[in-house]
Amino acid sequence: MNQTVEQWDFPQRDIQIGISQCLLGDKVRFDGGHKQSRFCTDTLGQFVNFVPVCPEMGTGMGTPREAIRLVDREELGVRVEGNRTGDDYTEALTQFSERAVERLPHLGGYILLGKSPSCGMERVKVYRTNGHLSDVRRSGVFAEKLLERYPSLPVEEVGRLNDPILRESFLTRVFAYSTWQQIQQEGMTPGKLIEFHTQYKPILMAHNQQGYRDLGAWLAGVDKENIEQKAEQYLPKFMAILKQPASRKNHTNVLMHMQGYLKRFLASRERRLLSQTIDQYRTGALPLIAPLVLMRHLFQVHGCDYSGNYRYLFPYPEPLAINEQP
Repeated sequence: MNQTVEQWDFPQRDIQIGISQCLLGDKVRFDGGHKQSRFCTDTLGQFVNFVPVCPEMGTGMGTPREAIRLVDREELGVRVEGNRTGDDYTEALTQFSERAVERLPHLGGYILLGKSPSCGMERVKVYRTNGHLSDVRRSGVFAEKLLERYPSLPVEEVGRLNDPILRESFLTRVFAYSTWQQIQQEGMTPGKLIEFHTQYKPILMAHNQQGYRDLGAWLAGVDKENIEQKAEQYLPKFMAILKQPASRKNHTNVLMHMQGYLKRFLASRERRLLSQTIDQYRTGALPLIAPLVLMRHLFQVHGCDYSGNYRYLFPYPEPLAINEQP
């Protein structure tokens, strides 16, 4: 039976997303302010529940407070110090971060504030003892513990979500990861693993065609005896492919492949329109959502079976794709 095209098969607001608390508009910054992200609060927040964490507040620093920075103390390593007083917050922030991340196995993703000594995902500035910038860049203390504990978790900095390609990659990973979590909770079987892989084949192809082929070959031997081991090994392989941003060339190849499912059902005018839309996407004249919406419509109108392409057509709720202002 065909699935209903107008609906995306995601449970609204059941997905839990960790987030730097200041991005929700809470005044927990060192200066008593916030860094509210309208994309998070007004758009993404319609489809997920946020789990806010402010490591600095959790450490007991309070607000307002002195700003902190990472300082390379050579033999002592990189320390977290107050800008004004030089007070050392390293142990307190590290201990809080280690405790906090252990309580977050249920998350489907995480959005961090960039450049922060606690929450920055990468490229956080490190200073020398003389006050000059070091050549070293690294993750913030909390972000480092989060990434170490959950290496397959979709994690992104809020500023990078302004890039449509990075935003598409993050959202695809979040909803795929959360779908996987739901299957795991229900009980993984060889059939469920194969079905999950089948639904995501076109997306995998769009992100890395060789990775898609390698993963499919690796998965071929799954059975009741090795399902637990295979499932444990599958997720990091799967998420590593999705973490690589999909290219326009790969998307075009997938769209043309899916076009083959429709051709014998379409009138000449519809075939021409679909081909033109795909080509306009290929040349950059149209965004990806244009051929996707057209394909959804054609699959529905002609009653074609698109179950194997479902996740490619609906990787995440459509309003998240339409929004252009993260």
